[in-house]
Amino acid sequence: MNKRNTELITGFRQIVPYINFHRGKIFVIMLSSEVIKNENFSEIVSDIGLLHSLGISLVLVYGVSLQIDNFLSKLKIKKNYHKNIRITDFKSLSCVKRESGRLQLEITALLSMSLSDTPLEGANINVVSGNFIIAQPLGIEDGVDYLHSGRIRKINKESILKQLEIGSIVLIGPVAVSVTGESFNLISEEIATELSIQLKAEKLIGFCEKQGVMNKDEKVISELFPNEVEKIIKNKNKNKNIVFSSSVIRFLKGSIEACKNKVPRSHLISYLKHGSLLQELFSRNGIGSQIVAESTENIRKAVISDIGGILDLIKPLEKKRILVRRSREQLEFEIDKFTVIKQDNLTIGCAALYPFIKENIGEMACLVVHPDYRSSFRGETLLKSIISEARNINLKKIFVLTVQSVHWFQERGFFLVNIDSLPESKKKMYNYQRNSKVLMYKL
Repeated sequence: MNKRNTELITGFRQIVPYINFHRGKIFVIMLSSEVIKNENFSEIVSDIGLLHSLGISLVLVYGVSLQIDNFLSKLKIKKNYHKNIRITDFKSLSCVKRESGRLQLEITALLSMSLSDTPLEGANINVVSGNFIIAQPLGIEDGVDYLHSGRIRKINKESILKQLEIGSIVLIGPVAVSVTGESFNLISEEIATELSIQLKAEKLIGFCEKQGVMNKDEKVISELFPNEVEKIIKNKNKNKNIVFSSSVIRFLKGSIEACKNKVPRSHLISYLKHGSLLQELFSRNGIGSQIVAESTENIRKAVISDIGGILDLIKPLEKKRILVRRSREQLEFEIDKFTVIKQDNLTIGCAALYPFIKENIGEMACLVVHPDYRSSFRGETLLKSIISEARNINLKKIFVLTVQSVHWFQERGFFLVNIDSLPESKKKMYNYQRNSKVLMYKL
């Protein structure tokens, strides 16, 4: 008898909500020259094909910077830059055209594969390239003529949207023509950024060597606001963990611009990690860094001045005996365990993490969202924050005790366990009259 694979079933159930949410949305994916050069590139393209098969509208932008440098070196042609922008003379432009055309064919070929036993079997993807971008010269700066280096003058977004509507993947390189018929070499990250803004994309996605933006402890920062990214870029020379290439720095600057122009999320993930694109998009915790738009709402660790707001949230649930009562004095003593979501001066959500360091386990407690805000994902936001905090202190599991929210936690990866799974000190405090269900989550 074949053994039943419950992991497959559980995993599939978890990703279906993300499939439904992403279907019909526009993603702009930046494929830098480092990504294309890496041996994992064909796998990344296969995963892009999978996204297309799930009904996601895709615009791919590719860069050729490294390939051009290598080609110029072989021809012993000097590379010239001013303010990290290539000065594209006539010989360099010929190399840009050559490498851009070659990579266009290579990417199209990879997306066109439909052999048996390959990820793209039967996909029949239509890849479209064209004169979607109208360019203009960068001109002269500080007395330096950028020659055939250019910038975007106009994007024919109507034509791109028509191609996306009929199910094509739009592929755009760094070479664009002007109204005078001249060709110009554009910065690919700037193309990707502007496309995401004008097409009102749901996501702008880029790749780097590391897992994303790392903190001083070499752990990925899962979520960043534009102002935080600006500080990271500004202080990159002071932080030994910031070793991004110039293309990644340009992507991060583009993500700031995208977020400020209502692109909900920009993602930076590793091109070295197997399946990182899929894991970032179809799992609750993701794998890389996402840059999200600023708002009047923020999530942070609680302080003493938040106690009144927390009490306002939890008192109605304490009266209904859904939550165990906490006094103001107890909250003052435990305030460092709490995380809150604030909108202006209103506390609209809270949750607490009580670690049991000896057992490498933590209790998530007092997860509450204001009744007026429960139709959104703020509960999940708090859950993600608690999970991240637990991981940062090297906990292996977290558990919750609940009398009414069993299904909510089960839908987010928790599973029922018996009381014996609790830490000894918590087990002694268990209230058998409340008869709370115990659910566990493996980190």
